[in-house]
Amino acid sequence: MAVTDSDLFAAAEAIRTRAYAPYSKFTVGAAILADDGRIYSGCNIENAAYPQGNCAETSAIAAMIAGGARRILRIYVTGPGREPVTPCGGCRQRIREFADPDTVIISHGVDGEPLHSTLAGLLPHSFGPEFLGK
Repeated sequence: MAVTDSDLFAAAEAIRTRAYAPYSKFTVGAAILADDGRIYSGCNIENAAYPQGNCAETSAIAAMIAGGARRILRIYVTGPGREPVTPCGGCRQRIREFADPDTVIISHGVDGEPLHSTLAGLLPHSFGPEFLGK
């Protein structure tokens, strides 16, 4: 059975309920469709030494790597509000490590409409592993 955007949205929203965001109160969930066909999800985790926490995308990437997958095929990010919750700059670079420029990133403030973009659209002229001969 093929993984759909609805499946990714459901996984992102399910994990978002587990976010630890006592300082910002801004809960975020992320779900990755990986190269092994599985969904890996993560939520944001804040820390009293703010901003020393984990973004949802970072947590999802860590779960993906721990699960044995290596490439992001698609990623869905959810958060509160009407505006699309796009990955921060640091997460865009982290996604770049494991995704191709044409990888679709869906950013969704759950009270609004999702924004579909590519990694290249969110992080143009990016620096990636190929620059280091990897």
